[in-house]
Amino acid sequence: MELINKERLWETVHALAAITIEGKPWTRRSFTAKYNEGREWLKNQMQDIGLEVEVDAAANVIGRLIGTEPNLPSIVIGSHTDTVPDGGRFDGIAGVLAGLEIVQSLKEQNIQLKHTIEIVDFTAEEPSEYGLSTVGSRAWSGNLTTEMLSYTNADGQSLAEAISFAGGNPKEINKCLKEKDEIALYLELHIEQGPVLINKNANLGVVTGIVGIQRFKIFVDGLPNHAGTTPMDMRNDALTAASEMTLAIERIAGKKYEQPVVGTVGVFNNFPNASNVVPGKVEFQVEIRSISEEVIDQVASQFLSEANSIASRRNVGLKTEKVSRSKAIIVRDEIKHLLENSCRTVTDKVIELPSGAGHDANQMSLLAPVGMIFIPCKDGRSHCPEEWAEKEDLYLGTKALLSAVLEFSK
Repeated sequence: MELINKERLWETVHALAAITIEGKPWTRRSFTAKYNEGREWLKNQMQDIGLEVEVDAAANVIGRLIGTEPNLPSIVIGSHTDTVPDGGRFDGIAGVLAGLEIVQSLKEQNIQLKHTIEIVDFTAEEPSEYGLSTVGSRAWSGNLTTEMLSYTNADGQSLAEAISFAGGNPKEINKCLKEKDEIALYLELHIEQGPVLINKNANLGVVTGIVGIQRFKIFVDGLPNHAGTTPMDMRNDALTAASEMTLAIERIAGKKYEQPVVGTVGVFNNFPNASNVVPGKVEFQVEIRSISEEVIDQVASQFLSEANSIASRRNVGLKTEKVSRSKAIIVRDEIKHLLENSCRTVTDKVIELPSGAGHDANQMSLLAPVGMIFIPCKDGRSHCPEEWAEKEDLYLGTKALLSAVLEFSK
């Protein structure tokens, strides 16, 4: 009996992906009008197939298929529908709509499970303009603090105000907090966002663990001055100091450690940003990722020490601020085995691999066992307009996810 409707799944993915900012393909940033429009579309889809729909205080969109024993902890299938700027059509969307297809198929075949299944579009999984990622799943795990709600974007709007705009209620964020016995299992299907599956000719990947992520904001204060009249040996140039710090994180993260690690500067702002002014202030963000918490701490400690040395030598001020920390997770053996067996019911081209990207599963691991299935993306590319997944791989991944749900629910 064929449960997953391949064509319908494909069509829904592209229908939601098409809700995008004009002239910026596949861009649907969190806390924007287009983001809200996409989520209204999603809520309508959930309602049309008979799910109970809720938007919680963190603006998470939840669709529930109530089980025959509703007192049992829920099976949660989740991901996100926000994108990075100029993002792709599959990152996040595929996971949410795979879950939607699963519950629709179960309803059509009149298959009733003991567990309630919750399909969740978590709010702002991608790093937002407020300097924070995994906002919605943080609220569930208790990691969305009052301080974080006060973070502001470039226009001075707070994250709390943004959550309200998205339909949430930041004054009641604590009501989102889940107890550990409320969720039996968290599952997520996602594109790999890397080249491993493609290079190994695999259809599906069972995720063994997910990197931890440490993010810092770095503020470098120099002395703005005339670029033509200030001698090179008399400058307090914030930009050259910040540039040296940027190269420092590249060099430090490039060393050999007990586990692989990456360090990135992805946000960089220079003030006053004029061609004839010695830069007086720079703000940038540093991100460190590894499957090892110890390695993250080692790299962070080395970088902060060197940044202080650079600031002292160049006679500029330095302030560092911890933005967020997501813990690395290792997927439990029993969940890996469940997903491995489920994947092999649909294809023999299955491998195990870690995730170098963070996901809502990082936060959900604090509440329940988690498991992820990866599908390949063309050329290993993601977070760009060229991001692409094949219809067949999306179909196989969704079938495997459904198989895992059915097996677990026994």
